[in-house]
Order: sequence, then C-alpha cells, then structure tokens
Amino acid sequence: MHVGNGNPASTPGCLSGKKQFNAKTRRMMLLFSIATFAASLPGMAISQSLPNSPDLSKNQANSAPVQQDLTYVRPTQRIMIKNYLFDTFGPYPFVISAGAAGINQFTNSPPEWGQGTEGYFKRWGSDYGIATVSTTTRYALSEALKEDSMYYRCECSGILPRLRHAVISTLTARRGDDGHQVFSFPALIGPYAGSVTAIYGWYPSRYGIKDAFRTGNYSLLATAGGNVALEFLYSGPHSLLHRMHLSSAHGSPDPGPNH
Repeated sequence: MHVGNGNPASTPGCLSGKKQFNAKTRRMMLLFSIATFAASLPGMAISQSLPNSPDLSKNQANSAPVQQDLTYVRPTQRIMIKNYLFDTFGPYPFVISAGAAGINQFTNSPPEWGQGTEGYFKRWGSDYGIATVSTTTRYALSEALKEDSMYYRCECSGILPRLRHAVISTLTARRGDDGHQVFSFPALIGPYAGSVTAIYGWYPSRYGIKDAFRTGNYSLLATAGGNVALEFLYSGPHSLLHRMHLSSAHGSPDPGPNH
C-alpha cells in the first residue's frame, strides 16, 4: 500500500480522480464553446419568427418607432417540419458533431475506435447519430404533448437575466394558446434517448448506462450553448444573423412572451 505525506489529496487515487474531473470539465467547456460558436456562424438557415411579428423596415423611415407585437401564435406544422429538418440535416448538427468528434479523437474515446481518419469518422458518425436520435425524439414527443420547443429570445435586459433565460429554455417549452412556459419532458428525454441508443447500439460492449448518462449531459450542454448564442449574438430583425443564422434545436431568434 502506498503511503502519502498525510494529505489525502496527494494519494494516487485522489490525484487520478482530480485529473479525471479536470478533463471532464475541460471537455464540457470545449463542447459548450463549439456549440456557441457554431450557432453564431452565418450560413443557409431557416429563420423562425413569431408569425405576427411586424416587418418594421417598411415603416421606420417615415414614422415614429413602432412597438413590436409580441402576442404568441403557435408555429404552423410547416414551420415545425422545416425546423426539424434543419435541426437534423442542416449545417448546425454537422458542425457540432465534427467538433465533438474532434474532442473525442483528442481524448481517444472510445479507444477501441483508434486514431487517424478512420477513427475520426467513426466518432463523427457516432456523434451525428446521437444528435439525430435526440432531435427526432424531442420533436416527436413535443408533437405528441402539443408543445412548442422553439427558442424565443428573452424580453428582459441585462446579461445575467438573459443568460438565465437561455439556460432555462434548454429544459422548457411553450404550451397552450398563450404560449406559457412549462418544464419540457421531451427536451430532457431527447438527449438521453440519443446517448442510450449509441451506447447500446454501436459503442463497444464495455460501455453502460453511466456512460449514456454522461453523454446525454454533454448533449444538453451543447443545446444550452446554442441557446446562449441565439440570445446574445443576435442584433435585430434585419441583421445578417437573423436572415442567415444557424438555428439551434430551439430555432426562433425573435423575442416572445416570457411567462
């Protein structure tokens, strides 16, 4: 038995645990940064707006400022289908999956997949598969529960309130004719459905439910990063980011009623 200097933190087990904790923390922060960066990139996208939000560009030149109508109107089936297709097959999941695969390649996780180009594409395919299952599960359950899972920017001001709104929206949705916010089981279940499918579908057999839970946590973090980007990296209804932003899994950049 190894005897340390009397400080439990100096034992090999504690040092190893601390290194693993630091590695997981760095991995989570990297994934959050990748999600935030990807959601801010200009590219082809579908801008999801409140259906009755007025276009002020035609009237602003010769009239007084017009207050935006923020009355909630539930998105149509067509908008929801477009949003689902974009969230599943658009550039945003590709970029996030590529970044996550890069992190996994660097940490050699799982080691059975090896390194090099083949190992990277195995990891990229796995991460994209997780994202696809997660998005499909969330949209299907949201439809069954009549929830609107699109992201609506906060009417509040200040960094902390807006940050809080973006993070909380990761696990909330809108329901009913008035669009009141509720805790969203589809938003919670979706990421873990994707990770469980991967662990028991194509990951090496030694991986189990704990690994699925950890991977689901990373997926939730990536969604939160996309929400933060849409909340803070948006500069108006006629900006380039509005017209060509990469949608997150909750894709509306416009403010909505904040109940």
